[in-house]
Amino acid sequence: MKLAFSTNAFKKYSLDFAIKEISKIGYEGVEILCDSPHAYPPDFADNKINETRKLISDLGLGISNLNAFTLYSIGDVYHPSWIESSNELRKSRISHTINCINLAKKLGAKNLSTEPGGPFNYQKPNEDRDKLLKIFVKGLLDVSKFAEKKDIKILVEPEPSLLIENSTQFLELMRLVDSDYIRLNFDIGHFYCVKEDPVAIINKLIDYTEHFHFADIASNRVHYHLKLGDGSIDFVKVVEAIEKTGYKDFVTVELYPYQDNPVEVAKTSYEYLTTIIP
Repeated sequence: MKLAFSTNAFKKYSLDFAIKEISKIGYEGVEILCDSPHAYPPDFADNKINETRKLISDLGLGISNLNAFTLYSIGDVYHPSWIESSNELRKSRISHTINCINLAKKLGAKNLSTEPGGPFNYQKPNEDRDKLLKIFVKGLLDVSKFAEKKDIKILVEPEPSLLIENSTQFLELMRLVDSDYIRLNFDIGHFYCVKEDPVAIINKLIDYTEHFHFADIASNRVHYHLKLGDGSIDFVKVVEAIEKTGYKDFVTVELYPYQDNPVEVAKTSYEYLTTIIP
């Protein structure tokens, strides 16, 4: 497998700075944040796209993924989502995803990650999850047609307290979508947070997995990304499980809470992983 680091830990710095520092450390790839202040498509002109593509190429990096999950540029971490009650807000999420597909094509990336629907209150059983799931599926299918034309895969990223938060729900979604261009961004920490064993489900989901996110989580399983080795996930076993599947593509370290010291955290994460990856 190949190691990458996400620029969303570098939101206090420019995209160019993040890419250069990630390369200096030794990572083979970079995940680009498609949101402010890095590469929000409406603000990321063609000349900047070309400069970024050249920089990445000159440094010998690959693009592990485009992170099209958050939308702080017009909303927040989850909004506008795929399942808003407002049709106009749903269209905003769809437009953003299409814009990110276009950006991926121009940058030479092959996939982007997106939220798994949007926030869902599992404490309110009367909320109509089936109806929201149908809305999400329709949006994904509409966008998948464009993704197929551009040959860019959309990776759904299950997350705690969102519409799709565990492996069973993800597989249900795949049965409803049935598209080779809707796949999985396997976030190790997210599955751990919802009391699944990531090691046990890696093989279960590998046929859908196009990319992995790595972040550690405390033993209380609260969703807060920690440096690798600072939490309770056994990454030695995680790496072994991924290796056994034959997966040879990118795993991206995603540590956005460390905005004050991203270079240090990227470096220690790299050192940690290179001691456990064969």
